[in-house]
Amino acid sequence: MNTPTPHGAAAAAVLDDIAFPASFESEQALEDFLALPSRALIEDLARIDGDLLILGVGGKMGPTLARLARAAMPGRRVIAVARFSEPEVRTMLEAHGIETIACDLLDPAALRALPQCANVIFMAGRKFGGDANNPLTWAMNVHVPALVAETFRQSRIVAFSTACVYPFVPVIGQGASEDLAPSPPGEYANSCVGRERMFEYFSQVHGTPGRLFRLSYAIDLRYGVLADVALKVWRGEAVDVTMGHVNVIWQGDANAQALRCLAAATVPTSPLNVTGPETTSIRWLAKEFARRFGKPVQITGEEAPTAWLMNTGEAERLFGYPRVPLSVQIGWVADWIAHERRLYGKPTKFETRDGKY
Repeated sequence: MNTPTPHGAAAAAVLDDIAFPASFESEQALEDFLALPSRALIEDLARIDGDLLILGVGGKMGPTLARLARAAMPGRRVIAVARFSEPEVRTMLEAHGIETIACDLLDPAALRALPQCANVIFMAGRKFGGDANNPLTWAMNVHVPALVAETFRQSRIVAFSTACVYPFVPVIGQGASEDLAPSPPGEYANSCVGRERMFEYFSQVHGTPGRLFRLSYAIDLRYGVLADVALKVWRGEAVDVTMGHVNVIWQGDANAQALRCLAAATVPTSPLNVTGPETTSIRWLAKEFARRFGKPVQITGEEAPTAWLMNTGEAERLFGYPRVPLSVQIGWVADWIAHERRLYGKPTKFETRDGKY
């Protein structure tokens, strides 16, 4: 474990004072931008007491969420927990004043040995390749949440979830709202319902405040639906539009809303839909990237009348609209792909309709 040096009384810079860049020249520039907190985030975190424990920090969103929290919570501990199979992630986090602890969350004793923090962000889970080992998928997505909810029953817990808990809804409607009963296709999505149920159960039993953070398609420039579509257009590959409509949100906005949920926790815990407000056409996206690249576009399939779409009215009431609009995200992604900068190589498989990833 690395113990950080004390931080100052306020964040050095805030997102409100920074103009959107036209593009990002490097991953470092991208990650530095993603780590800029807004004044609203700083104010919300100032309303709650205690340190922050982030469980499952090693994924696509975790490292930048940890940096964002570090910038927005000066003077308090931010502790990042993962297996850290990529040691460079741990090194980077520690360089930014974030404590790190290597831990297998399936080990109850290791879980109990973690610091008892007032605030917990739960980001762990298993999706891709899940059908190759469904028992492990259910263990990670249901058993681990039960262990965490019991271990940290005195904390506020914001648990990452997914739009996949919903059934497909008509693309001509307003999207699924939080009161729509979960009824998804596939074992992965149903294990995500199980994850929510574990946090709900222990929240009811122990009075644990929390939120179930139902996120749909966060993006930065190295992964996400926009990068998936743009890369296919750039390479001259066909874009499947069968899953014809999506919601997307900038990763910085999604991370900020997750942290702000700590100050908007409910007892018992309750779901909150988080994504961009637009219902975005995959066909339109492909044509827009083709226009920007000066390339032809190949389309395959026909749009289904339903998709995984969410209504984010409640999140907008709590937090306002996401800061980074879709048009800006498209421009950033187009520039990143055209310069052939590094991608994670982890496609979203947004085209999937049978729940098998």
